Amino acid sequence: MIDMMSGVENAEDSKPLTGLDGLDEQLVAQLLSRAKASGLKLTGEGGMLQRLTKRLLESALKDEITDHLGYDKHDPAGRGTGNSRNGTRSKTVLTDVGLV
Repeated sequence: MIDMMSGVENAEDSKPLTGLDGLDEQLVAQLLSRAKASGLKLTGEGGMLQRLTKRLLESALKDEITDHLGYDKHDPAGRGTGNSRNGTRSKTVLTDVGLV
C-alpha cells in the first residue's frame, strides 16, 4: 500500500520502488517516450504533467476514502452502515502544473 502522505510504499509490500526518489526510472522513461511519440507536450494545458497529476490525485482520493471507510467500492460490507460512499462530483484543483 502507498502512504498517501509520503508517496512511499510500505516495507511489507511485494514490489519496492526503485531509484533514490521512489520512482521507477524505467516507467518514467516509458511514459516520456510514449508522450513524445504521440506529440504530447510535457507541460501546459493538456500536457503530460497535468494529466499525470490529475490521475494521481484521483487515485489517491479513491484510496483515501477506501481506507477511511474500511471497504472497497461496491463492497456489500458498506451497505446499511450509515457511513457509505454516496456518489461523486467533479472538482477542479489548482496545482503547480495548472488546473486539474
